[in-house]
Amino acid sequence: MGFALAPTAFADDTAPPDPGVQVDAVPMSDDAAPAAVVACGNFAQALDGAATYYGEFSDSFEGSNYNDPAVQSSNEVGRTALRQAAGVAMESAGTPGLDPNVANPMRAWSADATKLLLKMALRIPGDSLNTTATEMNNDATAAQEACAAAGTHA
Repeated sequence: MGFALAPTAFADDTAPPDPGVQVDAVPMSDDAAPAAVVACGNFAQALDGAATYYGEFSDSFEGSNYNDPAVQSSNEVGRTALRQAAGVAMESAGTPGLDPNVANPMRAWSADATKLLLKMALRIPGDSLNTTATEMNNDATAAQEACAAAGTHA
C-alpha cells in the first residue's frame, strides 16, 4: 500500500540546455561546386563538434591544471572530439573534384587539430595550447572563405 503514494516521475528542476546561437541558413550559389558543397558541409560539422568539446576543455582548464578531475575528463573528451574532427576534415579535403584552394586550409586545420590533441595528451601548458588554437582558427577562417568563394559555406 505504501507504493500507492510514491511518485512515479520527478520533475527536472534544471533549466533546459542552451540551444546555442541561432543563425539563418546562408543560401548557396546556384553554381556552387558539388564537391565543395559536400566537403564544406562535412567540414562545418567537424568544426562545430571540435569547438564545442575543446571549448569545454579550455573552460575547465582555465585557472586549474591537468591534475583536476574535471580537467582530466574534459581533456579526454576534447581529444576524442579533435581526433574525430581532424579525420573528418582530412576526408573532406580529399573529396574528389575539390578545388585545392578549398582543400588546403582543411588539411592545415586537420594537422593543427592533431597537433593540439597531442599537446593536450602530453599535458602541455596553456600558452602553447592557445597558440595552436589560434592557428586552427586561422585555418578555419581560410577554409570558410574558400568555401564561400566556391559558392557554399562551412
